[in-house]
Amino acid sequence: MKKIIILLSAVAVLCSCGASQKESSAATEPVKTVAAKVKTEIATVQTVQYDQIYSSTVKAFAVNNIAPQAGGRIEAVKTEVGQFVNKGQVLAEMEDLQLVQAKIKYANDENEYQRIKALYEQGGVSKSDFDQIEMGIKVSKAQLENLERNTYLRSPIAGVVSARNYDQGDMYTMAQPLFTVQQIVPVKMLVAISEADYSKVKVGIPVEVTADALPGKTYTGKVVRIHPTIDAMSHTFAVEVSVPNNNRELRPGMFVRTKVNLGSGSNIVVPDMCVVKQQGSGQRFVFVVKDGVAVQKAVELGVHFGNRYEILSGLEEGEKIITKGAATLKDGSKVEEI
Repeated sequence: MKKIIILLSAVAVLCSCGASQKESSAATEPVKTVAAKVKTEIATVQTVQYDQIYSSTVKAFAVNNIAPQAGGRIEAVKTEVGQFVNKGQVLAEMEDLQLVQAKIKYANDENEYQRIKALYEQGGVSKSDFDQIEMGIKVSKAQLENLERNTYLRSPIAGVVSARNYDQGDMYTMAQPLFTVQQIVPVKMLVAISEADYSKVKVGIPVEVTADALPGKTYTGKVVRIHPTIDAMSHTFAVEVSVPNNNRELRPGMFVRTKVNLGSGSNIVVPDMCVVKQQGSGQRFVFVVKDGVAVQKAVELGVHFGNRYEILSGLEEGEKIITKGAATLKDGSKVEEI
C-alpha cells in the first residue's frame, strides 16, 4: 500500500512539472503584431483661396427722416409705409398759409426791384440804394423757397418708406419725423474682420453675400471702405461692403453671410479625415508612413475648404500621409497600405 501511494505521488509531481514547463514556454513566446491596414495619399502643394465668411446685417445705404422745419397742420399724406418713392417725390403737404403770404410778399418785392433797377440804370438811384433793394429781393426769394420745401415735403432720395408717424389732419408737433425713407439700392454691410487679416483687405476686392431669408441666391458686391481703427476688445476692424441690390430683394435688418476674398497662397493641402486631434489639448497631427511604420507629426492648420485642410507647417511635400485608418493608430504602429 505504501508503495502505491509513493508511486502516485511521483506521477503527480511529474505532471505538475510538465504543466509548469508548458506555461513558461507559452509566456516566453513572442506575440505577433498585426499591421493596421491604411489608405495613403502623397502630400502635394496646391493653390489655396483665402475666402473668409463673416456674419453681418444688411443696412440701408442712406436713411432720411422727413419733417418740416416748424410745427403745423398736415393737409395731405401722399404715401404709405412700404411704398417705393423717387427722389423729389412729394410725400406730404403742410398747411400753406405762410407760403401764400410769402408768395405775395415776393411778388411785391419783385415789382419794387424792377422799378428801382430801371431808375438805377437811368441814374436816378444811388448804387447803395440799389444794392439794398437787390439784397432784399434775394432774401425774399430764399424765404419763399424755404417755405415751399417745408410745405411740400419731398424725399431727398429714392427709396422705400419704412415709417409714417402722423395721419392727415394731425398737428405736427416736432416730436418725431413724419416719414423715414431708406435707400436700399444699393445696400451695405459692416463686416468685422480679424486684425490678422488687416493687410489683406483692399478697397475694391469682391464679396459674395447670401441670406437665410433668400435661400439659393447669391449677391455680388465689393469692399468700398475700410475703417481706420481696430477695436481693442475684439481685435477686429470694420469693413464696409456695398451690394447693388437692383432687384431690391435684400432688405435692411436681414441676417446675411458675407464671403470676402482675401487673396490666395500655395501650401500643402490634405483631406480633413487624416487630421487627428490630440485628446486633452488643441494639438492637431497627421500620420505619415515611413518604412511600414506610422509616424505621428504635429501640424499647424490653415483654412478649411470643402473637405480639405491647408497645412501651414509640420508636413513636407511628397510625404505619404495616412488618409484612412489614422484614428486608431499610435506613433510607431505597424501599417499595411491597401
